[in-house]
Amino acid sequence: MRYLHTMIRASDLDATLDFFCNKLGLVEVQRYDNEQGRFTLVFLAAPADAERAATHSSPLLEITWNWDPEDYTGGRNFGHLAYRVDDIYAVCQRLMDGGVTINRPPRDGRMAFVRSPDGISIELLQEGSPLAPSEPWLSMPNEGSW
Repeated sequence: MRYLHTMIRASDLDATLDFFCNKLGLVEVQRYDNEQGRFTLVFLAAPADAERAATHSSPLLEITWNWDPEDYTGGRNFGHLAYRVDDIYAVCQRLMDGGVTINRPPRDGRMAFVRSPDGISIELLQEGSPLAPSEPWLSMPNEGSW
């Protein structure tokens, strides 16, 4: 058995790709537009997984965008996506600088949670040992749900 991908739906493809690519740092490895079905699939990978994802079609995050407007709710029911990062403080700062709320700050230097524009919870985990606790993260409260 091999993990292939996780699919999430996007109500606004541009906002979703801005979040996952420009702010979180994933890269687009494939795109498929289906005019008859009126949808677009965009496959993203973590930078360290991009080469493997392009040749083996895994591990990927599949963004499904239906061209006809739909309301998507229940992102919390989905659970969450998780990504290991080299420097959790730098990633959280980049996300905050991009206007993303850090719902569960990395007070412990190990774990944080944010949400995509469609409410998908994303866990960020520090690679290796936790970073030393430091400000502003140490005293930053939780915001919203994660």
